[in-house]
Amino acid sequence: MGLLDICKTVVVYLAALFPAPLSNYDDHSQHVLASWSPLAPESSGGKHYPTFPAPSGPDSDDDFFCKYPALGKHWSPCSSPEDRQCWLKSTDGSVYDIHTDYDAEWPESGVTREYYIEVENKTINADGIDNAGGKVVNGSYPGPWIKACWGDLIKVTVKNKLQYNGTTIHWHGFRQLNSTEMDGVNGVTQCPIAPHENFTYTFRATQYGTSWYHSHYSLQYADGLHGPITVFGPSSANYDEARDPIIVTDWSHRSAFEDWQRELVPKPSFPKMNSVLINGQGNFAGAFERNKFSMAVERGMKYLLRIINTSVDTTYIFSIDNHNFTVMTTDFVPIEPYNTSHIVVGIGQRYHVILDAVPIDNGALSPEGNYWIRAIAADGCKGFEDGNEPDERQGVLRYNSSSTSVPTSFRDSGKDFNTTCRDEHAHKLHPIVKWDVAPFQLSSILPSPESKWDVGKVPHPSRPSTNDTFYWWALGAHPLWLNFSDPTLLNLDSPATSFPDDYVVVSKNGTSSTWVYLVVTGPSGLTIPKPGSRSFFPVAHPMHLHGHDFALLAQGTDADELNDPAVVQSKLRFKNPPRRDVVLLPTGGYVVIAFKADNPGAWLFHCHIPWHASSGLALQILERQEELRGMMNEERLKETRRGCKKWEEWVGKRENHWNPGAPFQDDSGI
Repeated sequence: MGLLDICKTVVVYLAALFPAPLSNYDDHSQHVLASWSPLAPESSGGKHYPTFPAPSGPDSDDDFFCKYPALGKHWSPCSSPEDRQCWLKSTDGSVYDIHTDYDAEWPESGVTREYYIEVENKTINADGIDNAGGKVVNGSYPGPWIKACWGDLIKVTVKNKLQYNGTTIHWHGFRQLNSTEMDGVNGVTQCPIAPHENFTYTFRATQYGTSWYHSHYSLQYADGLHGPITVFGPSSANYDEARDPIIVTDWSHRSAFEDWQRELVPKPSFPKMNSVLINGQGNFAGAFERNKFSMAVERGMKYLLRIINTSVDTTYIFSIDNHNFTVMTTDFVPIEPYNTSHIVVGIGQRYHVILDAVPIDNGALSPEGNYWIRAIAADGCKGFEDGNEPDERQGVLRYNSSSTSVPTSFRDSGKDFNTTCRDEHAHKLHPIVKWDVAPFQLSSILPSPESKWDVGKVPHPSRPSTNDTFYWWALGAHPLWLNFSDPTLLNLDSPATSFPDDYVVVSKNGTSSTWVYLVVTGPSGLTIPKPGSRSFFPVAHPMHLHGHDFALLAQGTDADELNDPAVVQSKLRFKNPPRRDVVLLPTGGYVVIAFKADNPGAWLFHCHIPWHASSGLALQILERQEELRGMMNEERLKETRRGCKKWEEWVGKRENHWNPGAPFQDDSGI
């Protein structure tokens, strides 16, 4: 670490230790040190597991405050256990609350939250077995909890200390309104951050809720390079206390870089995961004695739980034995609350739920007050070896924090509790702020090659280190393949039609009220690969859109329904459809989504299974290119160009001295 870095870290650390009180706050920034702490040795078997020591929320914080100094004294906070829908109110009757349309307005006078994080290689022992290919943030897996408040400016400087890889950080689900250059996708919005270099991301938290940040460089996030991020704001249901994020993931004992090409052969031997982790804790052997995730509660309280699925290849059904949830947020979208015994959390998806700490059985089934927290791998959406799946009992809810006994509770086996591969049912998801999508005739867009996309596998013999026995995942005819050194955002002077086919650029123009419609299918008819042919495999895909929430107009399990557009037309939901930023494309099925062209930028749309994304299952939406070109002046692109210059210097040294002639990039890049 250089002298400048040391000074910066000391300043940030002191600022975090001595936050200014609200009454004396006149500097519109707050420097926060992103850090982590080990659990007590007696509770972790002597192992260090990351926790999220930052306080749980603005209502119970000692050192984290939501501040809006420029709003003036006539504004005051209004969130309370009795009314979580309110956030800020003014003496003149103005309010920021759960009904505020955050696509249009937000409290712009928040403060600046500054973080400094370092990305590095580290062996990770999350479940009793070492993974020597681990990649971590600030020495921790998962990475530190980044926090901000609705309307704050978030500023994160990322230092790359990896030995052989570039990196980027994507802020999953963040709209990045008018800040596409901060989206963190190498080859699209920036060049990778070269080893020993840094990049500063600056963007406004116009949304609120919980998400995660992760590397978008190849397969790095599968090796541990990710962490949680929360933007505090209003909630559609009341609660007494908020809890730290609950990160559920699958985990492998090998680096993802070793495994992914097994996806590409004609008869793929799919990579398999080994364990389930909650907040980086698990047990490959299955013995209870090794540290499991544990959460203590007080009977009668209502707790906000922030649940995130950061998996590589697994959808989970999350539940706590003999307890119900009130679901109130899907991804970043507040919804009308509904009650359930379990939720389906797809890869990249997030939920805010309220846990009612009153057992349904009133404690009869667990006299000591201990209940299993379950992460059940969904049938047809799991990355584990058949017949060798990890125990679904991955955590313990305790009413007595000093108890160490093993729960004896069991899973609800009622008929509504199924473990099939799916999303939460769309009919349950009713956004608080309503969208009415402009109706259209499905038959008018299905013929368009830029509206309908069929997921399949195609040969790509021109790729380095491959041959015609490799078949790459693709949306449409071309697998995505980006040039790390030549991101889309630095080529806005070129017409969209001039980009290489491998960039899979889709031009979408119009105004902020123009609707963009996409139909994505996953044909189920398994075809045998032949040289030069396109093949289809019955696999589900979690599809993630950058830069937008989208409306889910329809989701079906039979892509053949689209052969008669009238059948699907009758199912399209235009009045306040569900909204989110990740949707499951069912095995052999289809999804129809819509979003407004209200955010000029270069936005990735891709499968969130890293093997598939690396294989090329993605496209780019170049939105309102002419307007975007005017926005991206040299001042805006200064950090981007500096990063590309440093990247090119590093790549040149590598090619000339380290491994001459060897291909540096062997996947799509994302």
